[in-house]
Amino acid sequence: MAKRRILLVDDEVAVLLTMKTVLELNGFEVDTAASAREARSKIKLHEYQMVITDMRMESDAAGRDVILAARSAPYHPAVALLTSFPDDEWADIGADKMLVKPMQTAVLLRQIEKMLEAHAAKLQRLANCAAAPAKRPTLARKSSASSAASAGRPGVKRLAGRKLSGRGALPRKRVAGKKRKD
Repeated sequence: MAKRRILLVDDEVAVLLTMKTVLELNGFEVDTAASAREARSKIKLHEYQMVITDMRMESDAAGRDVILAARSAPYHPAVALLTSFPDDEWADIGADKMLVKPMQTAVLLRQIEKMLEAHAAKLQRLANCAAAPAKRPTLARKSSASSAASAGRPGVKRLAGRKLSGRGALPRKRVAGKKRKD
């Protein structure tokens, strides 16, 4: 099995080195970047299965720039936002998941594994949809009774040819003081 590559982006060297070590000990190949600029360059030069980025680095929006670069990469990596300042905008800026610092190692690894599996399944579904030929609906129309019957509604075909008078029919409406003629 080929190693899964992750780009880890954070301006805090201690966080960067600790997470890199933990991920490598658990079978990941990890590249690091200490700024959004460095991360964007690596995203262009290499292919990653996942990009994990801090939000606030050289500017408050630096993480957003990394996410946008990852989203525009032709290999479509999974993207996680790593932050100490959680907010509800993480999905709006394009991240697949928000990871909140600090986090237990076991929890972090479980979340990364689940995210990679879900992302791989999503990419496979997209590839299958793109490869499947488009099916065009037939334009031939059936009668309403036969189309209703073929749609799995029992009894509709039987009722279609039956007059609605007599027993089991819908009640007839009476006009005040007059009988209706059939």
